[in-house]
Amino acid sequence: MGLAWGVTVGSGFLALLSVLDVVPRLVQLTRFKGGLLAYQWALIAGAFISTLSEIFPMPMSLSRWMAAAWGLFAGVFVGMVAGALTEVLNVLPILARRLRLEPVLPLLVSAMVIGKMMGCLVNFLFPELSP
Repeated sequence: MGLAWGVTVGSGFLALLSVLDVVPRLVQLTRFKGGLLAYQWALIAGAFISTLSEIFPMPMSLSRWMAAAWGLFAGVFVGMVAGALTEVLNVLPILARRLRLEPVLPLLVSAMVIGKMMGCLVNFLFPELSP
């Protein structure tokens, strides 16, 4: 039962990444020739390794710097997916037009990014503060 749910959730997540065109957009942004295959294999490897880590948990003691790096990479991934979803839905431009926030839209986006980054950083560096 657990494996079936895992396959279902994983398939849905990969379908979401496909619909959002996250991988082709990454290749376009980084201008990495031959990057499509590399990014696809990185996604597959990440999914496989995270699945194995859930099935066979191993305790890991990471330094604060390693935990911060891990958090940074996880935050970048979540940010890319959220950015792709926002780009597809055009949520921010529509909100900016309706609320007449076009002049401050770059500042608003920067504030959201910095707030998310600071929240993640506090969570990883000071775990005793998180619920």
